[in-house]
Amino acid sequence: MFEFVKCFYTVVGALFVIYLLGYSTFLIASVIAGSLDLYKESKKRRYHNEISHDYYVPVSIVVPAYNEEVTVVDTVKSLLMMDYRLYEIVVVDDGSKDATTQVLLDAFHLKKVMRPINRQIKCRKEQNVYEAVVNGINITLVQKINGGKADALNMGINASRYPYFICMDADSVLQKDSLKYIVRPVLEDDTIVAVGGLVRISNCAVLSEGELVDYHMPWNPIVGMQILEYDRSFMASRILMDKFNGNLIISGAFGLFKKDMVASVGGYDASTMGEDMELVVKLHAFCRINKIPYGIRYIPDAICWSQCPSSIGDLKKQRRRWFLGLFQCLNKHRRMFLAPEFGVVGYISYLYYLLYELLSPFIELFGLLTIVLAYMVNLINVPFMIMFFLIYALYGAVLTITAFFARIYTQNIRLSVLDVVKAVYLCIAESVFFRFIQAFTRMTAFFGYKKKKNVWGQIKRQKIQLHQTSEEKGKMGDAKEDYPLSGSDYSSHVYFHTLSVPGRK
Repeated sequence: MFEFVKCFYTVVGALFVIYLLGYSTFLIASVIAGSLDLYKESKKRRYHNEISHDYYVPVSIVVPAYNEEVTVVDTVKSLLMMDYRLYEIVVVDDGSKDATTQVLLDAFHLKKVMRPINRQIKCRKEQNVYEAVVNGINITLVQKINGGKADALNMGINASRYPYFICMDADSVLQKDSLKYIVRPVLEDDTIVAVGGLVRISNCAVLSEGELVDYHMPWNPIVGMQILEYDRSFMASRILMDKFNGNLIISGAFGLFKKDMVASVGGYDASTMGEDMELVVKLHAFCRINKIPYGIRYIPDAICWSQCPSSIGDLKKQRRRWFLGLFQCLNKHRRMFLAPEFGVVGYISYLYYLLYELLSPFIELFGLLTIVLAYMVNLINVPFMIMFFLIYALYGAVLTITAFFARIYTQNIRLSVLDVVKAVYLCIAESVFFRFIQAFTRMTAFFGYKKKKNVWGQIKRQKIQLHQTSEEKGKMGDAKEDYPLSGSDYSSHVYFHTLSVPGRK
């Protein structure tokens, strides 16, 4: 019996080490690939070796809004400042109970129009449609019956006029050159069906006229650890998967899609909490099953700034819905797992998200329980185990800080000595403390799943602050500010110190 137990612990220990080494290998490959790509792009910009063109892909920016009277006006104003010539803005008021529609009508002098909307994608019925042209940009507001974020996005797609659309959150702000970068893959290859952009955390950023002018590491460790996590994820793993057309996620905060292809797969799924990931996986499956040449790209130069949770409670709410959305998506498309017809998407991408995202907390918990039991029967070398986990944590911290500084360097951001010290300290804390918070949240996410599987939860909000000159205010109308703070079912609100909206040329 003792020999059987000893053999069992030996096998489990070996598998656990292989599991950790597999993740570490993927992480180092991702960081190296991401750093090299960012360095090459930075070098091109320094030597002005980028392709310059006067061609523009018409783009519709779809903004779903629910009870967003506090931020929606400022969000639309920020979109009017894009350094791009051919785009429209479509705001969908998804049955708000506050004054979301009224503040938009007052700010942009929108007029009611009798415009039929072709619902090629299933969604709840529209109630009213308003339009206006501001600085040469067409703004459309659709007021509809409440149906959720996915349903609002589907309505926005139906109401859009252009062949490509961008989905974004009602609180996010795009960097002024984001549209120029995110459409570049479409200009290079007409088989591209979706392009993801980089989402960066705005809590520590100062922007002026859509450009980053100051950046610092925050004192709040919860925010700081998420900054490191975002830079590692968006800079590293997504760049690596982009090399073999294997990205399964385009963030709902910022993504470009080909409208007719999205309509072909039925649009966003309103029954899942992870409608952004589900749409991308669905596009992969549809194109591969029907043998349609396609590409899904990721462009780290197309940047969207959005706020992250600043407390552990809000962070747990966010990660719970992310995890449940991942579970729903992988479960719905489980036929992709190791299936030959899906190629590297089934062999690598799906497998990675299954093992290292969905099952990781349970595998790690099982490994820790096995270690405890092995210690109790004196079958483990405690000093070696401690040394192994310390090396593993240090290894992860080094890769995380490498990814962070690679992003800082390639964007020519200057950090103070104090910021560097904060970053080093936080990368160690992120490898240990933050990892256990996420693991606990994931393992408990299924408690009450049937009852709350489509409930997003409330997260503390902040109001967007936009500062404009008198001339800019005259061009855009008198936007009402300082509305009382209200909740939202969709996303958190961003605080920008200096962001203005220049007139269109």
